[in-house]
Amino acid sequence: MIQSRRRFVLPSAERQSRAASRLECFLPQPQERPLVLVGAGLASAMIAQRLSFAGKGPSILMLEGSDKPFGEHTWSFHDHDVESEDFAWLTPLIAHRWKGQSVRFQHLKRHLTSGYASLTSESVAAGMAKLSNVEIRTGTRVGTILADRVVLDDGSAIEASCVIDGRGYQPSPALVLGYQKFVGLEVELTEPHGLADPVIMDASVDQKDGYRFVYLLPFSPTRVLIEDTRYTDGEALDLQQLAADIGTYAEEQGWTIKRVEREEHGVLPISLAHDFDRFWAEKPQDIPQAGMRAGLFHPTTGYSLPEAVRVANLVARMWPCASPELASAIRRHAKTRHRQQSFYRLLDRMLFRAARPERRHLVLERFYKLPQPLIERFYAGRSTKGDIARILVGKPPVPVHRALAVLREAPFLKARHR
Repeated sequence: MIQSRRRFVLPSAERQSRAASRLECFLPQPQERPLVLVGAGLASAMIAQRLSFAGKGPSILMLEGSDKPFGEHTWSFHDHDVESEDFAWLTPLIAHRWKGQSVRFQHLKRHLTSGYASLTSESVAAGMAKLSNVEIRTGTRVGTILADRVVLDDGSAIEASCVIDGRGYQPSPALVLGYQKFVGLEVELTEPHGLADPVIMDASVDQKDGYRFVYLLPFSPTRVLIEDTRYTDGEALDLQQLAADIGTYAEEQGWTIKRVEREEHGVLPISLAHDFDRFWAEKPQDIPQAGMRAGLFHPTTGYSLPEAVRVANLVARMWPCASPELASAIRRHAKTRHRQQSFYRLLDRMLFRAARPERRHLVLERFYKLPQPLIERFYAGRSTKGDIARILVGKPPVPVHRALAVLREAPFLKARHR
């Protein structure tokens, strides 16, 4: 006797549910998917370090297109640029700290007791290597970034719990810029250089290409980073000429260079005007932007580390979170910083548009005669209304009619958009 077999058919909704469950078995679960940081630069390193502090970090995957993560850079900051509690997680990445700093101008030499610290590409890479939850993939070309995955140029996809784009500065018609360009040589000298602390600006040098100063970081009694910096209207960088000028400067200091340990160079944006809404309209609304990619840097000094620290702390406060949620939070933070930085953009317009190039150094010389706490708040991007009044009061080192012509930001943006 043959028994008939009845086929039991699941309702459609239940069939779909079970099929989805089987599929999920082959996909990384949300809690297993890493936080993907696109670009192995300062912003990504700050986020990874902050989330991994005390060994409690999530799985983090950093994707870098070049063969060398973190490039060849020195990132510096003043002690007052960050909160005191930030040093707990920043310290493992710091290459050197000093108790003071100084500036030199033609008619002013001043030592400040403000602490100063520097991170290098090497110190950051070493710090990242100690984090067991962080993986860095170099030579990885990214094609498309989505909220929950990154698609590589070869077509493969990396699933993610959250994706943050930290690939560095991206030119934008929403920004009116001047430029800070530099070449730095870290050198070993035959004899001690005699520097106890960094020289943030030695503007007693010949002024050319706009505002020029030499930046000095003493890493040992005989090793020093000598960086020739120019604030200029154009972004073209003559590497050979600036390197030659560094050699001339060393000779003038009585230093003999035994060997060059490494070289770095760059062109940083100095923001004269910034159309916030247009800038962010260019960005995907559901992908968090970080660092220079988000326009988060000090408009006048070009320093980016303090802003990267603020964003890293923001990410830590929100974690765990999805890309769209974090993207909105970073945009709100950037809008607040944009409003707070309007005064610095005004100073930049005075420096680049009101002051004649050969007299730009007088603007900074006058600034460095002000009280040290005011200078510290300026670098930290926390100038008060009283600070602003102190900076602007008195006879300006630029013609009054030229200063009045740059007061408003809107005309610069309007001219840019024509």
